[in-house]
Amino acid sequence: MWDKPTLLNWIANLLFAVSIVVMLYAALYVVVHLPIFPLREVKVEGQLNHVNREQVKLIVAKHLKGNFFTLDLIKARDAFEKLPWARSVSVRRRWPDKLEVVIEEHQALARWGNVALVNTHGELFHAASGSELPMFYGPGDGVIEVASQYAEFSKTLKNANLAIANLALTPRRAWQVTTTDGMVVELGRVEMQRRLEKFVSAYSSTIAGLNMKVTYVDLRYPNGFAARRPAEAKPLSEDKNSAKATGVSKASGNSKTGGTGKANENKLNSTNPAGTLQPGNKKPAEINKQQT
Repeated sequence: MWDKPTLLNWIANLLFAVSIVVMLYAALYVVVHLPIFPLREVKVEGQLNHVNREQVKLIVAKHLKGNFFTLDLIKARDAFEKLPWARSVSVRRRWPDKLEVVIEEHQALARWGNVALVNTHGELFHAASGSELPMFYGPGDGVIEVASQYAEFSKTLKNANLAIANLALTPRRAWQVTTTDGMVVELGRVEMQRRLEKFVSAYSSTIAGLNMKVTYVDLRYPNGFAARRPAEAKPLSEDKNSAKATGVSKASGNSKTGGTGKANENKLNSTNPAGTLQPGNKKPAEINKQQT
């Protein structure tokens, strides 16, 4: 090899080039790690209602290590994504000394039992919230489905001035709604939206006009629905008559009020509609069936 000057010259040039590259890299490494390119500003953007300044300062102090060039953007993004209310985070450098962080927060839609919160994308996240939120129940793989149906059911019930407090999806894929006034609505497994729309269209002329509170409505009938009130519930008119009778008793001091109250009670009880059978029960108490 030593008697081949061309080969020797080629090897010498290669070694020289490699040494130049190594020297440049070493010089660049030293310059980059000098404290002459510090990060002087971290700018956090986004519609932030839950991420606060103290949380951001803690992440900057614990996780943002290095200067403008040496900061690990992936680790910085991961640190901000650990915030309970952070759904997605993007991080980028802005010359000469700024780091820009854009945070998208979760928008809480409901609670998933006592386990977590559900955002508007049908995703679970773990965070503390003092807001009054509806409660969702269902199988672990049904979060997106329940969130989607909640939007549809809420839109329909709004036409009857009703709101959802609980929405449940059973393992058999049957739906049950509980409104904010305590009324349980059974929707079944099929044609839930059509059943709910028929119920809402008849609500104002039926249940809303009753002089009593209805606690249970079954929409699983092909041509109507059944409604039930508590056995101990009394019509509002009876309460008013009883109040009037009590006032007369106190004023006159005689026993005629008791007879009047009893007569009113008998009259109201005689107007109660006959019961109809509810699916799954042999003889339910106080069931009213409304044809639609």
